[in-house]
Amino acid sequence: MKLRMSLVFVAAMLFSFIACNQAQHAHESAAVPADTSAGFILTPKKDTIWKVTHTTEEWQQILTKFEYFVLREAGTERAFSGEYWDNKKPGKYLCRACGFELFDSKTKFKSGTGWPSFYKPVNNYCIEEVPDTSYGWNRVEVRCARCGSHLGHVFDDGPEPTGLRYCINSVSLKFVEK
Repeated sequence: MKLRMSLVFVAAMLFSFIACNQAQHAHESAAVPADTSAGFILTPKKDTIWKVTHTTEEWQQILTKFEYFVLREAGTERAFSGEYWDNKKPGKYLCRACGFELFDSKTKFKSGTGWPSFYKPVNNYCIEEVPDTSYGWNRVEVRCARCGSHLGHVFDDGPEPTGLRYCINSVSLKFVEK
């Protein structure tokens, strides 16, 4: 019985690991890379959104240890452990670190991975997509364009209309119900 439970546990962990860490294929980015040297984001309507910057010490005071690990050190929460992976309520998903609007519940879908998954962000300037070759994989990291916090990764195995799956850590998000 112990062996069977161990095998089930190992299989579940392997599935979770593969689900959000698969190799990326090139895709046409839905996001416009933000100029990280600029202290602001200029929207298509010419509105200025000022970037949020803090020192390491300030971020450590603002965020919990786990939030800091995921948002500032590009960590990952365990599959099916986050607050929003199965949330079906209508609303908006904001960056937990700075409150910038990132995703709408209308674009959330059940991916079966154990992380909240969306097929597109709310606009083309709210996130940054950054190449991530850690662990020997070619992936695309997703960051908040306003504060640079790690959100998750984007993969090209999502549903229509984009074919993209933004696989996001729940701890990186704050949900505001409509």
